[in-house]
Amino acid sequence: MNPVLIGFIGIILFFILLCLKKPVAFSMAIVGFLGFSVLTSLNSGLYMVSTELYTNFSSYSLSVIPMFVWMGYLAYHSGIGTDLYDFAYKMIGHWPGGLAVATQLACGFFGAICGSNTATSATMGAIALPEMRKYKYDDSLSTASIVAGGMMGLIIPPSVIFIVYGMATEQSIGKLFLAGIIPGIILLIFYIIAILLQTAKNPALGPKGPKFSWKERGQALTKGLLETLAIFAISMGGLTFGLFTPTEAGAVGVGGVLLVSILRKRMSWKKLKASLISTTKVSAMIMFIIAGAMMFGRFMAISRLPVELANIVSSLSWPAPVVMGIIILIYLILGIPIDGLAMILLTIPIFYPVVVDSLHYDPIWFGVIIVLTVAMAEATPPVGMNFFIIKGVAQDIPLDTIFKGIWPFLISILILTALLMVFPSIATFLPNLLIQ
Repeated sequence: MNPVLIGFIGIILFFILLCLKKPVAFSMAIVGFLGFSVLTSLNSGLYMVSTELYTNFSSYSLSVIPMFVWMGYLAYHSGIGTDLYDFAYKMIGHWPGGLAVATQLACGFFGAICGSNTATSATMGAIALPEMRKYKYDDSLSTASIVAGGMMGLIIPPSVIFIVYGMATEQSIGKLFLAGIIPGIILLIFYIIAILLQTAKNPALGPKGPKFSWKERGQALTKGLLETLAIFAISMGGLTFGLFTPTEAGAVGVGGVLLVSILRKRMSWKKLKASLISTTKVSAMIMFIIAGAMMFGRFMAISRLPVELANIVSSLSWPAPVVMGIIILIYLILGIPIDGLAMILLTIPIFYPVVVDSLHYDPIWFGVIIVLTVAMAEATPPVGMNFFIIKGVAQDIPLDTIFKGIWPFLISILILTALLMVFPSIATFLPNLLIQ
C-alpha cells in the first residue's frame, strides 16, 4: 500500500480515537506505533516506542517544562495574582470599564511569570470576578474579559506552548520568548480598546469603581508589581543574554517566586505541596503528549505525507499568504475539539515543512502565529477550555452569557494575526535584535 495513503489513514484513525474519547497522548502513540509498524516491521515499531519514551523522559531539555509550570503554580498559590490585580485595580478601576481593563493588565503581568492560560484564567477569575460583580458589571463583559485575559499566559513569555513548539521544531526558546513580547503587548492594547469601546457605547456594561489616592496606588505598586517585574527581568533577561539555559531560567524564576512568597509569609507547607502536586500532574500530561506526538511524527516522516504536501504546495500558483490563511483556518477548526498543545504537536510534522521549506516563512514567526491560533481556539465557543474554567468560578452564570461577550476579544486576536501576516517584523524584530 502507498505510504502516503497509510499516512492519511493514520490521521483518520487518530480522529476516530478522539471521537471515542480516548486520551490525546495515547491516541497519537497508538496511531504512531501502528503506522510505523505497518510501514517497517513490528520489531521496528516496538523499538521506536521504547526509544521515544526513553529519549523524551530522560531529556534534560524537557526539564524546562516543569520549571515554568511550577513557577506559575507557585505564583497562583502564593497570592501574587492578587497583588497584581490590586495594583491595576487601584490605578484605573475608576474608569468606565476600568475593572475589566485592570483585569487585562493583571493577566498580562501574571502571564509574565506564569506561562499557563489555565492558571491565569483560574487566578484572575477567583480575584477579579467578585469585584466586577460587586460593582454590577455586566456578566457577559466580566466573564469574557477574564476568558480573553487568560490567553496572555500563552502569548506573553514564558509560555509552555512556545517551549513545546521550540522543542518540536528545534528552534531557540529564547528567540520564541522574545518574539512573543511585542505581539503580547499589542494584544493587551487591543483588548483594552475593545473594552473601552464597549463601555463608551453602553456605560452600564462597566460602571466606574472607586478612585484611590496616589499614596494607595504607590503602596500597591511596591507590594505587587515591582517584584513581578524583577522576577521576569532576571529570568528572561538571563535567558536572552545567554546567562541561563531555558531550564536554568525557569529555575531562577521558581526561586524568585518562592523567595518572594516566603518573605511575604504567603507560602505554607500546604500551599507548597499543592503547587508541587499540580505541577507534577500538568508536567506528566505534557510529557506524555510530547512522547505520543513524537511517535506520531516518526510515522508521518516515513509515510512521506508532509513531503508530498510540501511538494503540492510548491507546485501551486497560489500566493503564500493565501496558503497561510488556509493553514490558519485549519488550525482554528482543529483547535475547537483538540487541546491546543496536542494540536500543535499533531500538526507540526505536517505543516512545518510546508510553511518553512515551501513557503519560506520564518520559523520563529510561525511559532507566534501558532500560539495566537491556539489562543483563539481556547477562547472559541462552544468548547474552549477557558470558558469552563470561568464557569467553574461563576457557576450561576450561563455559558451562553460568557460566549456572547467573547467576540470583541476574538476579533482583537484576528486583527493581530492579520497584522503579523502583513508585518512579520512585529514578531521577529526583538529576536533578531538581541539574539544573533
